[in-house]
Amino acid sequence: MTVLLKNHCRVLITGGYGFIGSNLIRKLLLNSSLNIFNVDKLGYASDQFAINNLLSKMKNEQKERYKFFHINLCNLKEIDELVNSVKPDLIFHLAAESHVDRSIQSPSDFIDSNIIGTFNLLYSARKLFDSFSDEDKNKFKLIHVSTDEVFGTLGLMGRFSEISPYSPRSPYSASKAASDHLVNAWNHTYGLPTVITNCSNNYGPWQFPEKLIPLAINKAINGENIPLYGDGSNVRDWIFVDDHIDALIMVASKKALIGKRYCIGGSNEKTNREVLETICEILDKSISRVTSFKKLITNVKDRPGHDFRYSIDSSLIQNELGWAPKYSFKQGIEKTVKWYLKNLIWSQEILKNVHHNN
Repeated sequence: MTVLLKNHCRVLITGGYGFIGSNLIRKLLLNSSLNIFNVDKLGYASDQFAINNLLSKMKNEQKERYKFFHINLCNLKEIDELVNSVKPDLIFHLAAESHVDRSIQSPSDFIDSNIIGTFNLLYSARKLFDSFSDEDKNKFKLIHVSTDEVFGTLGLMGRFSEISPYSPRSPYSASKAASDHLVNAWNHTYGLPTVITNCSNNYGPWQFPEKLIPLAINKAINGENIPLYGDGSNVRDWIFVDDHIDALIMVASKKALIGKRYCIGGSNEKTNREVLETICEILDKSISRVTSFKKLITNVKDRPGHDFRYSIDSSLIQNELGWAPKYSFKQGIEKTVKWYLKNLIWSQEILKNVHHNN
């Protein structure tokens, strides 16, 4: 087994009970000797089961490497005290509100979490970094995980890259763009060792059921209409979550990256209609039904300001760090659909909790 991130001892992961964060933590628990500190506010989309299920199968000495802290990054005092106490030499900043529809309905939540929360983390990280010895400073790195949506929208041609101009078009993407700018400023002004990653649409097991792919799977299984915005021609570049995690770990483990940005994509462009039809085709083979699940796909009113197309040029991270996605969309989506079919109870329970809390 390859031991990951051997040059680091203590990693702080914000938003560790989110979809990408929990996948990252589980991989590091299984494949590293790191002490892992998970900071999560336990919002509506937080899910503790994925990590706790793994911990229940691990030895005590492995479990002792993991600690959870119920902290909202908007609370500067608490996050400052934690960072000073833990003294991480590596930070993955994944905590964020990320659902575009919710950002349109409640933009203030996104301003608080994505902008104020990021500022508070940077404030605390800078204080810690300034207190380090030169040796510890050379080990430290903060990786800010962002989205390709900060670049706005594309037409039929072109791809986003590290030099693409920012042009966010939703409250979500605007708040993430602001957080990117803060991270960049803390690197250039204060010398805080940071790296920004901008990733395309993630999918895979354990994703919160409000997102397009798990939403479609659950709607189909329940015999409900599968909503499709507009005419379904909007295009996204899809990346299987395991590939994204591998890219983040590679960014963390390589040197001479400070102050850089990396675009991470799966090179799997699909229209939303293609995604839903592919899901239905897989379900048709798995579940007996009189008519195809495709009959459930229903066009609904388009989202306000709906970006037409996203596409990522990942050549920089591929050429400099040797990373490349391992999963084709066909491989990833088949694995994802089969996982949800085996874990229907998890989806039902997490949705039940959301409805109860709302």
